[in-house]
Amino acid sequence: MAVTTDPIEVIKERISEVSVEEAKAELDKGDAVLIDVRGPAEWQVSRLDGATRIETEDLEAEIDGVVPDTSKRVLLYCATGRRSARAADVLQNLGYENVASVAGGITAWTEAGLPIVEPEGMTREQRIRYSRHTLLPEVGFEGQVKLLNAKVLLLGAGGLGAPAIEYLAAAGVGTLGIVDDDVVDMSNLQRQVIHTNDRIGMPKSTSAKEFVAGLNPDVEVVEYNLRLDASNILDVIRDYDIVVDGADNFPTRYLLNDASVRLGIPVVSASILGFDGQISTFVPHDGPCYRCLYPTPPPPELAPSCGANGVLGVMAGVMGLLQANEVIKLILGIGDPLVGRLLLYDSLGTNFTELKVRRDPECPICGPNAPEIPESEMGKFPDYELFCGAAAREETPELS
Repeated sequence: MAVTTDPIEVIKERISEVSVEEAKAELDKGDAVLIDVRGPAEWQVSRLDGATRIETEDLEAEIDGVVPDTSKRVLLYCATGRRSARAADVLQNLGYENVASVAGGITAWTEAGLPIVEPEGMTREQRIRYSRHTLLPEVGFEGQVKLLNAKVLLLGAGGLGAPAIEYLAAAGVGTLGIVDDDVVDMSNLQRQVIHTNDRIGMPKSTSAKEFVAGLNPDVEVVEYNLRLDASNILDVIRDYDIVVDGADNFPTRYLLNDASVRLGIPVVSASILGFDGQISTFVPHDGPCYRCLYPTPPPPELAPSCGANGVLGVMAGVMGLLQANEVIKLILGIGDPLVGRLLLYDSLGTNFTELKVRRDPECPICGPNAPEIPESEMGKFPDYELFCGAAAREETPELS
């Protein structure tokens, strides 16, 4: 006769087990109390109707409040029957006289075609994928559904856009629009982490779409292989909830600001250069806009490009992930977004500095005396190239 060395099998020799069919029959009669000994993430994915969740390690402290009568029939289940066997042993040691573990657990129950409770709004795969989100009270199922229904436009799939795309897609933001008219270059790979060697020469928007498809099938990617200008910006951004600004030039940043204020769309803007980065969130009329922060663009000598001056690769990750974090807070309506605040990061000193930014009462775009723009004038923008002067074609200190 073989001697088992599996401690669970040893436990099963001294407890009672019932099949899922037997358990279902007992529960239908109303004679038994049903205890789920799994963890909170498993519970949120699916459970048996009428169960009370108490993890095995909490049984001694909590079971008396649920089942004060030690003679009461108690059925315990887990995923496969192993944890519930251990829990049955614990209850027997506590003096409970009529305890049984459901053999095979909820896995066997489901395979037998018996009914389970599954929260609405997400598929079973989604409940598993986002279980660590839904465990957070600030997110929960309702918040995750908000993320799945959200539409976020990313202006650029480069240094800032790449990490933002990666984590927004992983978080389950349902629609990501990606605007980029550039192609993947070998020099990008030091910081643009969603692109790879085998995609050199591929449009960045296409490379980003392929990356997202491999990461999360829940996310739809809309490609815009173009450069934003006054003729197309309103049509591109109007259907999105939030814009992530990773633009590579000042004219586009001012254009985006003015268009987003007109349409009431929040913008999360960041920039990097060398070892430094900055980020702020612009929510139209709830705080300052980009023009309040920068009424005019700096001259070219004060805004060198990453290509001319260099950038530490991880800076893109740090600031891009801060952008993704801001987006998620805005979608969920939680926390304290960087509205009216400019966050500066010095990576060499690992220092964060926060500056307050106020709305400019004289701002021609968001100020209280700014002229109201009629619908007929929407999309008719001033000459931003002229406005930005010599800086017009200079890359901002953040780029791809």
